[in-house]
Parts: sequence; C-alpha cells; structure tokens
Amino acid sequence: MSFELPFAVAAAVLAAFMLVSVLRLGIGPTAADRAVALDTVNTLVVTTMVLLGAGLGQVILVDVAIVYALLSFVSTLYIARYLEGGWE
Repeated sequence: MSFELPFAVAAAVLAAFMLVSVLRLGIGPTAADRAVALDTVNTLVVTTMVLLGAGLGQVILVDVAIVYALLSFVSTLYIARYLEGGWE
C-alpha cells in the first residue's frame, strides 16, 4: 500500500485549486460568487477524497466522498434558493 507519486502530485494540484477557490470565497464581491466558490471547494474536496481512496486503497474514503457529495449538492440547492428569494 504505497502512495505513488502521480497520486501525490494530483492531490497537491487539487489542494492548490482549493486554495484559490477559498481565496475567491473570501473576496467574492457578491453572494452568488461566494456560493459558486463554495460549491467548487466542495467538488474539489470530493475529488480529493476519491483520489486518496484510490491511492491508499481505502474504499471507505470513496463511500464518505459519495455522502459528502450528496450533502454538498443539497446545501448548494438551499443556498441557491435562498439567494433567489424563494423563501418569503
């Protein structure tokens, strides 16, 4: 069970993308920009968890990533509905 170099490089690239998205989350001028940045961070977290699960041979990480993706999708729907003014 060795963590090979391509998996490490891909995880580092995804971590760099997450950092850029978190910066955008902080400086986004509108709430919609922040919502998109948060959804991007969530997608990158799911991708990283699947990548680490494949690299380390841990199936549980893929299961956790699936549940996290479902919760992320539902939270994105609620944020979009709130921003649209759907709850009056």
